[in-house]
Amino acid sequence: MPPRRAVDPAELRNSMLAVIPWLRGDTDAAPARSELAAAVRLSARTLEQIAPGSSVELRVPPFVAVQCIEGPRHTRGTPPNVVETDPRTWLLLATGLAHLDDAVAAGTATASGSRAGEIGHWLPVVPGV
Repeated sequence: MPPRRAVDPAELRNSMLAVIPWLRGDTDAAPARSELAAAVRLSARTLEQIAPGSSVELRVPPFVAVQCIEGPRHTRGTPPNVVETDPRTWLLLATGLAHLDDAVAAGTATASGSRAGEIGHWLPVVPGV
C-alpha cells in the first residue's frame, strides 16, 4: 500500500474551522457529513504523521482508523492497544477542547491496552482553532 500523502496544514485548518462552532456549542446544527468526515480524517491522519508507528490504533467510526505511536507492530486481528471514539469526541480531543482521560471517564471514548493512553501525549493535534 503506498504511503498516504502528507496532510496539508491549510486544508486541515479549513476543515476544522467548518466544525468548530458546532464543537464549541455555538450552534446546534451539526456540520454536513462531508465537512465532519474531512475534519475527522485530516486530524486523525495528522496524528498518524506526528506520532508515527503501529503500536496504537485510533478508530473513529465510520470515518477513519489510523495507527500511530512507535513500538511493537501488530499485523493481524485486533491490535492490543486501541482508542475508539465517536467523531465529535475525537474532534474535541484533537482541538484540545476535551482531554482523553476525561473522555474515557465519561464513556465517550474507550482506551484498551497498556499503551492506548499514550495518544493523549500527542493531543491536541490542532491547537488554537
